[in-house]
Amino acid sequence: MDVPLELSSRLCQSIAGYVIRHSKGREAEKVEGVDSLFSIPDLLDRNHLERPLIVTGPHIAESEFFQSFLNDRETAYTVYSEVRTDPGASQIAKIAAMYEKENCDSIIAIGGGSNMDAAKAAGAMIARPGHPLHKMRGVGKVRREIPFFIAVPTTAGTGSEMTMAAVVMDDTTGQKYSLIDPVLTPDVAVLDPSLLVSLPQKQTAYAGIDALVHAVEAYLNERYHREDTKDYCEEAVEAIMEFLPKSYEDGQDLEAREEMLIASNKAGEAFNVAGVGNVHAIAHAVGGRYGLPHGYVNAVLLPIVLRDYGKAVEGPLARLASICDIEKDGSREERVEGFIRVIEEMNAKMGIPDHIEQIQEKDIPLMSAWAAREANPIYPVPVIYDKKHFADIMRRASGR
Repeated sequence: MDVPLELSSRLCQSIAGYVIRHSKGREAEKVEGVDSLFSIPDLLDRNHLERPLIVTGPHIAESEFFQSFLNDRETAYTVYSEVRTDPGASQIAKIAAMYEKENCDSIIAIGGGSNMDAAKAAGAMIARPGHPLHKMRGVGKVRREIPFFIAVPTTAGTGSEMTMAAVVMDDTTGQKYSLIDPVLTPDVAVLDPSLLVSLPQKQTAYAGIDALVHAVEAYLNERYHREDTKDYCEEAVEAIMEFLPKSYEDGQDLEAREEMLIASNKAGEAFNVAGVGNVHAIAHAVGGRYGLPHGYVNAVLLPIVLRDYGKAVEGPLARLASICDIEKDGSREERVEGFIRVIEEMNAKMGIPDHIEQIQEKDIPLMSAWAAREANPIYPVPVIYDKKHFADIMRRASGR
């Protein structure tokens, strides 16, 4: 154990935890239900907005629901539809430039986490013209209101429609970094389950496990909990364990899609307060280095990290196991092992392997440094990892 790192991190977290527990966060207004996408024109009218910029990706731009939305009303939509996975700073600058060129007055992000992140980061650049994006890396560096922001998730995973975070890719190094500021929290989240029914199985799996990791990591970050954080996490985990397999098996199951969307949203509300942890720190480093889907990397890492935490997480994981009716009559150790085993079995049924073969030994020192920089000192994780510990987890995750 790195004792100085442990002491300095826990001191920082104690201060941050006090601030979090005694401050009132921003929350997005929620509009829910089938076809709630088509309530957006009224939302714009209510807020006296006339020229929104829609930020999305090419697949969504070609979808039937998107074309129906554009044709539903005579609104002066400007569309940026080129967002790719893990948006980089150069692409985000293009979005911000389009907003200014077209004299837009609001932003609508439609899609998964990458589209949300790109739109939020573009909002930060619009709020701070001439300020380099990397200068806003970290916590509380934007500090100015971004344009009115409507978030429409088409996956049940990131919870980004509720959070104050955006993840950005460094175009040169491939390193991912976060902008975290309350001003990035969307004004409105539109939760329309009908937009998820055509989501392919692979994306359903990756997004769903991402939501599970958000809920579990936020649950373990007890130092930052507010009064309702624990409840959000427990409700999200219970729903994901039940409805993710159903969503995966039958994408047309509208009830399962809606329950997963709500669970993802609750997980987003939880980690917006309590943060994420070492699983995410590693996933950002490994995923950024090799261009791997974030949810896939999270899925592989979650059981490995939970087992590594050992005694430090027995209590909370045993509670989650009981809530999910896993080894309910067993000992605490049996419930914990049962909970982790169910995650592994769910991964396997959805075609997610138990290792990441792309991890190469030569990259581990760099990736472990990235992960340590992200996690420490701010993530209030059960076990603080130094670079050596991060490297050890990456080696285990490689399967070699």
